[in-house]
Amino acid sequence: MERGRAVPARTCVGCRVRTAKSDLLRLVVVEDVIVPDPHGRLPGRGAHLHPDLECLALAERRRAFPRAFRLPGPLDDGALRERLAALAARQQDGRMVSDV
Repeated sequence: MERGRAVPARTCVGCRVRTAKSDLLRLVVVEDVIVPDPHGRLPGRGAHLHPDLECLALAERRRAFPRAFRLPGPLDDGALRERLAALAARQQDGRMVSDV
């Protein structure tokens, strides 16, 4: 019986589902703004989120970001929301093209 390599797992701060790290988007805070870190190289404490607007909404409703980053006060998620909306639009366009 052959064993596969261990895959790093992280928990989504939105839906709280434990998933492979590669399926989640790493986030960091830069000057009170939540910034996507797709390459995982930005310094600072990171949090992970499914690249989905529903998980973002869950994280906001649960006030998970200040806890995950261990920072006080509200954090700006505008850049993150724009990136997830653009990603969702691209996926939607891809589905429409493949359905035709």
